[in-house]
Amino acid sequence: MDNCIFCKIIAGSIPCAKVYEDEWVLAFDDIHPVAPVHVVIVPKEHVPTLLDVRGEKTSILPPLVHAIQEVTRIKGIDQRGFKTVINCNKEGGQVIFHLHVHVVGGGKIRVADM
Repeated sequence: MDNCIFCKIIAGSIPCAKVYEDEWVLAFDDIHPVAPVHVVIVPKEHVPTLLDVRGEKTSILPPLVHAIQEVTRIKGIDQRGFKTVINCNKEGGQVIFHLHVHVVGGGKIRVADM
């Protein structure tokens, strides 16, 4: 998508603090963290919302789960604990309409701010 900020980050036209990347997903530090660790994981394929993950698009789920596991290990919160959040649609708090998972941890987590 031409005007999707996450697609621009994936393409490299907007810089990010990369945490993890493979052929399916990119994970980077959130620019407005709500906790000491706050990473956003996005599929490289543009999928607008969680509700759009159906049919062949369900193949993105295992790479997303794997990325969550890797990010929590890299950030040192895998054993301490963390939260994952997927906002869906406007009333669910989704601001950027490219599916993404927030991984937050490392201390007090203000989920209400997400």
